[in-house]
This record gives sequence, structure tokens and C-alpha cells, in this order.
Amino acid sequence: MLARLVAFPTISRDPNEALIGFAAEHLSTHGFRVRVLPGRQPGKCNLLASLGPDTAAGIVLSGHSDVVPVEGQSWSTDPFALTSRGDRLLARGAVDMKGFIASMLCAAEALDGAALRRPLHMAISHDEEIGCVGVRPMLETLAAEGFAASGCIIGEPTELLVAAGHKGKVNACISCHGEAAHSANPALGCNAIYLAAGMVAQVRELQAWLQEHGAQDAAYAVPYSTLHVGTIAGGRVLNIVPDRCDMAFEIRYLPGDAPDALLARLSAAGAALSGAERARGRRACVEITVENSYPGLATPHDAPILGLAGTAAGTGPPVKINFGTEGGLFTQTNGIPTVICGPGSIDRAHKPDEFVTADELAACDAFLGRVIDTLR
Repeated sequence: MLARLVAFPTISRDPNEALIGFAAEHLSTHGFRVRVLPGRQPGKCNLLASLGPDTAAGIVLSGHSDVVPVEGQSWSTDPFALTSRGDRLLARGAVDMKGFIASMLCAAEALDGAALRRPLHMAISHDEEIGCVGVRPMLETLAAEGFAASGCIIGEPTELLVAAGHKGKVNACISCHGEAAHSANPALGCNAIYLAAGMVAQVRELQAWLQEHGAQDAAYAVPYSTLHVGTIAGGRVLNIVPDRCDMAFEIRYLPGDAPDALLARLSAAGAALSGAERARGRRACVEITVENSYPGLATPHDAPILGLAGTAAGTGPPVKINFGTEGGLFTQTNGIPTVICGPGSIDRAHKPDEFVTADELAACDAFLGRVIDTLR
């Protein structure tokens, strides 16, 4: 099953409809009520399949179908053909996260819907890797229809540790607008790169403030909210004072830190920097645009799905993870308590020769079997 799934080159932003069609046919053959829900772009779609009674709140198993690109990576194998090397199964998406989807689809083969007291739902989304954007129309549709579930398990690779939390994320761009001039007399212009340098300093100052005064959670490897400047681009030629410079940055925030308040602080700093330039008669402004965001996950310790998943996994107390998932959207949009638990390690994801092991898949099969047993 994993070999079939990784053979679909479902790189984010490329179509995923072939994989969804394969999964839909497989689940339909095994008695599931299958819905293919269109995404917002051609060739993109999500899937929700249900088995068992439709009058009770059941459990959702969820995974994303997209994978990150392979360009520029030194693979020793064909990344879209599953390769066995010792105990490792290598392919793009093997661990993130088609291994979990393979376990889901295999679990469907042995199920009898008439034996379930509560329904089992399987969800597959698209474009998670570019900011959890693909699952949103499906969740919005289900919310409008009153869809309910007692819990959701998202099978991102956690080594089958049950994760109850992760930080939220904001992707944004700071656009610094200055005034062009000849470089022989730069004072007649406003250097947008200098404005951007000032904003880099403001990001770093805000990071230091958060580390000292912001929310803290020792359950995370980095126990405070973080800011990070990832790219910066400005200027066209050396002898022109640049009139624009753009820098992309992110915020990964704990529940106790409001991202809007952090953005407001940066906006105020940008206004002060550009205001100083305007005071000397130059054109200048700093704009901050949020390009994408997703909420964090903070599942209460007494949520039934947390205890259920913990018992089924048998891997110890719940943890909090450093990477983001669609989990917060399931909770925010649909009110479904959600945990993250899947086979393999996130440390292998997004790298050449990504892999999951056969033993990890077998452990996931057993985990899902115990989860499904609670529905009987």
C-alpha cells in the first residue's frame, strides 16, 4: 500500500486528485461512505470516508497527501519508488506522512461497519506542507453541515508518542518602501534596505523580549515564542539607492502570546522608522502583510481522545511537538479535540532518502487496531 501511495508524486501545489481517486476507490470497495470534496484549485481535492452508524460521534483518522519537493536533494534512489534497504523503506513521503495513510487504508480492509457502535472517519487532505491550506475548505464544509466527532488523530510522525500541543504559526512579509536616488548622493533618497535592516533589528529585539517576558512552556524544546527572518530581497543595481526591500518572516507562538499584538509592535516600529525618513522630506513606508497562518494545538489534558490515544499507543504521557500540523484547524473550525500520533520520526522528513521502517508501520497498524476496537 505504501508503494502505491508514494508512486503518486503529490508535491505541494501539484494535483493530488489521482491519489485521492485511488484512496476513494479502495475505501468504497471496503464499505465506506466516501466523499471527495474539491479544493480551491483545479486538480486539488480532499477526502472524507465514513464507516459505521452516522448518528453517533466517532473518531477521525487524518493525514495529508502532499509531500515536499525533491529538487536539489541528493537521493540515492528514485524518490517516487519505494525502495527497501535493510529495515528501511525509502521514498519521498514514506514518513511524512504516507506511512500513516497506508496504515489507515490497510486498516479499512478488515473492518465490518455493522460491528461498529460508533463511526470511523478517514480524512485525507492536500497542501498541508505549504501552511495547512488545503484542509480548510473541507473543514468549513463539514462545520456548515454540523459534522461532529469525539476526537481526531492526525498521523504526523511522532514515533507514536501522543502529542497534545504545538505552537501556532504566522507567515508574513515586511515590505519597506523608500525613495530611489543616484548613489553618488544617497541622502537625496531613502534606502529601503536600510529600513529593512532596521526592521531586522526590531524582529531580534522582539525575540529577546519574548524570551525574557513572553509566555513560557517547558514542555517544548524551545519554551517560548519565536520569530525568524527567512528571506530578504531588495535593490536592482549598485548605483541606485533601492526604493524597495521585502523580507519574509515567521512567528511561532505559544497560546499565551497573541500574534496580533506581536505584529502590532512590529508595525509600530516600522511606522517610527519610516516616520523619521519622512521627517527629513523623503518618501518612506513600512507595510506588514500576513500571507498565511494556522492556529496552535492545545488539547486539554482531560480530553477523552488524549486518554484513548495514549492507551492505544502505550508510549507514555502526552508530549508537545515543535512542528505545526492541521490539528489546530480541526479544533478551531469543527470543535474536534485532536491529538498527533504517527509512525517514524519527523527528523527524517523533508530530507533525501526519507524513510520509515517496516517495524514502525507494524506498530502503527497495531495502534490503529486498538483505536478502532474502542468503536466496537
